[in-house]
Amino acid sequence: MELIYHGHSCIQLSAEGKSLVIDPFLRGNELAVTKPEDVKVDAVLLTHAHIDHILDAAPIAKANNAPVVANVELAAYMSWKGVSTLDMNIGGTIDLGFAQAKMIQAIHSSGIVVPKEERVIYGGMPGGYIVTIGGVTVLHPGDTALFSDMKLIGDRHEIDVALVPIGDHYTMGPDDALLAAEWYQAKLTIPIHYNSFPAIRQDAEQFVERLAAKGLRGQVLQPGQAISL
Repeated sequence: MELIYHGHSCIQLSAEGKSLVIDPFLRGNELAVTKPEDVKVDAVLLTHAHIDHILDAAPIAKANNAPVVANVELAAYMSWKGVSTLDMNIGGTIDLGFAQAKMIQAIHSSGIVVPKEERVIYGGMPGGYIVTIGGVTVLHPGDTALFSDMKLIGDRHEIDVALVPIGDHYTMGPDDALLAAEWYQAKLTIPIHYNSFPAIRQDAEQFVERLAAKGLRGQVLQPGQAISL
């Protein structure tokens, strides 16, 4: 299985000629090195409705004739953008044929801000995913604060890779993310959701050093970098 980090919270997972992308945000991220038209996938998964997680979902889905997987409300919104959708909700699992994705809870908000109309479109409950693909289990928790059920998630699932937001301000910061990583008990922890904006600047290398001090394996990935698992 190959994992590509496209920056911010955007992750692409591929195995046996099939691929999915989670939270595509490329055009709006100055650190991204990949363009939306270069992303070839069979499914697009969305954790919640904020623009820095859905900006490139419709273009990528249309270009690849791929479904968008999201909670019921966000899936409805995406269908109005002319893409096919697969709706689900927290606690459920969807079988994509080449991968299975279980939606888990996140502590965050979710909505689409429409400045010209001075309104916010409700985006359903925020969530994350536990994806099994190519025999590897990957946890993408979405944007989230620390919450105690992360320990339950770690106890109930054997996680190979945990992607953990460390940016602070909009999600948990490094201190809380460190405890989350301990609770997830993943074989590898990769920091995400940092440095894309001034408000979420963090030292990812330092975070990985702190993981090592706890006996946990971590790795910093640069935008566009891939690893095989």
